[in-house]
Amino acid sequence: MTEKTILDMCCGSRMFWFDKTDPRVVFTDIRTEEHTLCDGRSLVISPDIIADFRALPFADASFPIVVFDPPHLERVGENAWMGKKYGKLNRDTWRDDLRAGFSEAFSVLRPYGTLIFKWNETQIPVSQIIALTDQKPAIWQRTGKTDKTHWIIFVKRK
Repeated sequence: MTEKTILDMCCGSRMFWFDKTDPRVVFTDIRTEEHTLCDGRSLVISPDIIADFRALPFADASFPIVVFDPPHLERVGENAWMGKKYGKLNRDTWRDDLRAGFSEAFSVLRPYGTLIFKWNETQIPVSQIIALTDQKPAIWQRTGKTDKTHWIIFVKRK
């Protein structure tokens, strides 16, 4: 068996993965769901392990690479396809939730390991999110049609 060297903390439907069954990755998410989207496509959220990114079930320093792509919407309808696809933040606790997520990410990350963080600032500016960790990014790239998606790379200090 291939050693699991990458943790995806909230994999959702594994949208950006080149290989959605990559044997190097432990895919975790807080939910297991299947939906039919508005265009008829199937949306399957099927993590390897059900886990809350605020309290991961892994020992400290378990992974050299961690991917953290948390839900980015706080205002989305109960049955909206955007909420099903991307998940939903709690309006009252999202700051504490994401702060805990960053803490968990750096906890399970090995020294000098890499955290790949993805954020879409459609509703919440990325500056408010980065303020939730004291770690300093190494690389920051904006992408998307209107530059709303940010890929931010952190390298854990010793």
